[in-house]
Amino acid sequence: MKIQFAPLNIPLRRRLQTAAVLQWVFSFLALAQCCLAGYVLLCVSDWWVLAALYAGWLYLDRDTPTSGGRRSEWLRNWSVWKHFRDYFPLNLIKTVDLDPGSNYIFGFHPHGVLVAGGFGNFCTEASGFSSLFPGLTPYLLMLPFWFRVPFFRDYIMCGGLVSSEKASLSYLLSAPRGGNVAVVAIGGAPEALDARPGALTLQILHRKGFIKLALKHGAQLVPVFSFGENELFDQMTNPTGSPLRWLQDHLQRLMGVALPLFTGRGVFQYSFGLLPYRQPIHTVVGRPIPVVQTPSPTKDDIDCLHSLYLEGLTTVFEDNKDNYGIAPEKHLHFI
Repeated sequence: MKIQFAPLNIPLRRRLQTAAVLQWVFSFLALAQCCLAGYVLLCVSDWWVLAALYAGWLYLDRDTPTSGGRRSEWLRNWSVWKHFRDYFPLNLIKTVDLDPGSNYIFGFHPHGVLVAGGFGNFCTEASGFSSLFPGLTPYLLMLPFWFRVPFFRDYIMCGGLVSSEKASLSYLLSAPRGGNVAVVAIGGAPEALDARPGALTLQILHRKGFIKLALKHGAQLVPVFSFGENELFDQMTNPTGSPLRWLQDHLQRLMGVALPLFTGRGVFQYSFGLLPYRQPIHTVVGRPIPVVQTPSPTKDDIDCLHSLYLEGLTTVFEDNKDNYGIAPEKHLHFI
């Protein structure tokens, strides 16, 4: 394989963009393991008392990930996230104003390999969420497993990440004064196994838990489609029924996390690596779907609202696909 190296005279701003994305990929793929290893080393060192004190803190703080987390506006406004934004570049597009007196569920699609659009738009202020949607506070839901990792949990909560447990989502949607936005990657980890350039398959037909909670709390549903999310990485071919897909599905059910075998570009060359390709991401926030609070929703209530949500998501995609280079004959495929 011929390796295409990056030229030596690349402007400093592009180097900074690459460095920003490199640290993000490291945080996503290896920071948790490093934090866990560091804590184990602290336990067996002369500083074990600090590890014991931190263990006590973990116990006392155990409910925070399901109670809105502990965000830091200082971290969300780091200048490194502006370089991260400009790498792709990343854009957040508003279609209508949202009432800050209501609570919302943003259904984020597609999941992609590393949810770059979800992180950049809702865990940082790089794309100007607070300016576009004044009075609203976004929270990106993440698998509960990660909030059990020492130190790492505190870092990700600073960005506005919270646990994806039912209790966590209910806490956000029950805010009496409104203003909370729970961002949920509806397809979850399994959808990451289908994330590759050109893919428009969304795992949503049997995912109705968020619909039920929206009804219980009267939270408005907002379909969000992130154009370009699946263009960031190539992935090894893994069709349903193949040995690789069987293994990936088995590991996903066992561990709760997906393990897509993906490749992108490198730091100093463009042929292979774990960095995403420089492809634009346009995250379009659609129109809200009004929801009447129903404390005990029936199956028909859930199915009806789910159908309305699918229609809303389809509308967001069809109304905007021409703007972002998707052929007219291409359509979403729900499974």
